[in-house]
Amino acid sequence: MHIRIERRLTPSRLLTGLTLLLSLILSLIVGGMLLRAVGADPIKAYRAMLLGALGSKYSLSETLVKAIPLMLCGLGISVAFRMRFWNIGAEGQLAMGGIAAAGIALFVPPRFPGLSAWQLLPMIVAGGFAAGALWGLIPALLKAYIGVNEIITSLMLNYVAILLVEYLFYGPWKDPKGYGFPGTAEFPPAAWLPRLPGTRVHLGLVFALLAAGFIWLVLARTKWGYEIRVIGENPRAASYAGISIVRNVVLIMCLSGGLAGLAGAAEVTAIARRLTKGLTVGYGFTAIIVAWLAKLNPLAVLVVAFFLAALLVGGDQIQITMGLPAAVALILQGAILFFMLGGEMFRQYDIVVGRKPTASPEEKTQP
Repeated sequence: MHIRIERRLTPSRLLTGLTLLLSLILSLIVGGMLLRAVGADPIKAYRAMLLGALGSKYSLSETLVKAIPLMLCGLGISVAFRMRFWNIGAEGQLAMGGIAAAGIALFVPPRFPGLSAWQLLPMIVAGGFAAGALWGLIPALLKAYIGVNEIITSLMLNYVAILLVEYLFYGPWKDPKGYGFPGTAEFPPAAWLPRLPGTRVHLGLVFALLAAGFIWLVLARTKWGYEIRVIGENPRAASYAGISIVRNVVLIMCLSGGLAGLAGAAEVTAIARRLTKGLTVGYGFTAIIVAWLAKLNPLAVLVVAFFLAALLVGGDQIQITMGLPAAVALILQGAILFFMLGGEMFRQYDIVVGRKPTASPEEKTQP
């Protein structure tokens, strides 16, 4: 018998859906085995997670709150990955967006008193987007002009941005009236991003929906989207066709980093309303999982981000109600990604089993 692996020319949508469903089922089975190993009933634990994430208006709103930064960062990462530019720096870009938004909220109103929310909030949103875009521009320029690996540079820049956030709220921006607690002073009300009444769901959700629609339109209906796809599939062919790889790398990373920066600006102005340690809790890293599970589809990113946010909120719930560690949700995330990556092989490749081809008499006599 002869076994060989052949690449599928056109993976079917049915196979893609079955791969996703099977990956989810297997991850739940593995998670259930781990829950059973620590003495918990998997059915009760999953039910508590489901109710904790979606069982009430409050829990649903909290799931949306966690989904918003995952949506924005996931959209930014997915559009960069479409061009095979491996942006691992969304966490740092989110942090820089939060720093820029906090700086505008803290220092602009005292210098220009009387600014309304309609005047201040556009400055904050634009500043957060610009800061994330500039932070994403660093690995883009290094890659485009020097050939430096973007995985290394974007990853290392995460830690620079995270440490800069901590330096600011522990040091020069620390609230002098904060009784020693780390964090800046609370922003003035004009710098608060609007929330849905009675919840913490904020305008960032609208930003995410508009961004997803814009990216889908660009990728599916514009010349720029065609150039992005061609560069992602074959950079050499794109170069021969006259497509500027440097220009597209710079533009895409500005968009990618800008969306992550927008997520950071929304977090500090709508949730904490000050710059604190809670800004960098791993949304940028989790968004990489979001982008891969969504197959880099901007519309699917919204759904996957909501699903993973539900896992995070549900994990907090089982910690409260069942005394289990909230890390169970992170284990499930890892299991889903593991099985998704394994399933991707079966989606992209076909295993062919047959007889091993025999050599002809002429071939056997050849030296």
